[in-house]
Amino acid sequence: MARGITESDVHTAADELVANSERPTVERIRAHLGTGSPNTVTRWLDTWWKNLGLRLQPKRPYLKDAPAALAELAGQWWALALQHARESVLEEFADARQTLATGHDELRGQQQNFAEEASELHAKATASAHAERLALTQVAELRQLVEQLQSQLAVSAQQRTSADLRQEQLDNARLGLEARLHETQELARSERDNLMEHTRYVEDRAAREVDQARQLAKEAQVKLASAGKLHATTEQSLTAALKAAQNAAAVSSKEADRQRARSEILEEQLTRIPAAIEAALRGKRKLPGSNKKTEKPR
Repeated sequence: MARGITESDVHTAADELVANSERPTVERIRAHLGTGSPNTVTRWLDTWWKNLGLRLQPKRPYLKDAPAALAELAGQWWALALQHARESVLEEFADARQTLATGHDELRGQQQNFAEEASELHAKATASAHAERLALTQVAELRQLVEQLQSQLAVSAQQRTSADLRQEQLDNARLGLEARLHETQELARSERDNLMEHTRYVEDRAAREVDQARQLAKEAQVKLASAGKLHATTEQSLTAALKAAQNAAAVSSKEADRQRARSEILEEQLTRIPAAIEAALRGKRKLPGSNKKTEKPR
């Protein structure tokens, strides 16, 4: 859309086109000015056509001293010229309107196409922005993953170095253990030989001791038989003594019962003695008085 174009610019351009024997149209005025939108040029061109009659009226031939017929013919000629000019203007105006309508339709189609393209571009821009954000997120994640992998690689290298050192230590320890194992095997072989010899000695000695044990067992069986007989005799003696002791205990129990009864009788008699003594004493105290009473009558 043109900027700075005025009504005067359009009118001047139209006048210059007419002066050059050209019919002023929207496209010719735009080409002559080198700028301007069709709508603006059409609007100012309409005002130019409206004012054209007024601008031409002062230039109408004035035949003051001309004959009446000539003046009438001149007026008719002038009216025909104006009508022809009006028809031309209307025709040009219709063409301009048709061109403007066509341009307007084209512009509307272009605008719709531009809107669709803008919508597509906006969608593409949105998708691109989303893809960019996703890519940036992925890049950040990849950088973090790379840092983690580098850290793990450093740790793995350190662990590998430690593992190599540990493997070397293990190899040295294995060699030492193999040497100690060889020595232990030799020592075990020697001890096994000694143990086998000692085992044979122990077996021989055990065989002799078993024979002695068998002999001792036989002797023990004989002693056990004698001890059994002695035990039976002793048991019989103890049984007889037990019976005698039980009989003696029964007799002692009876005697104890008799002694207990006798003791109870004696205790009862002893409890009665103080009372008898006290009664006897009271009776003895009463005897002198009674004697005096009996002697007084004498």
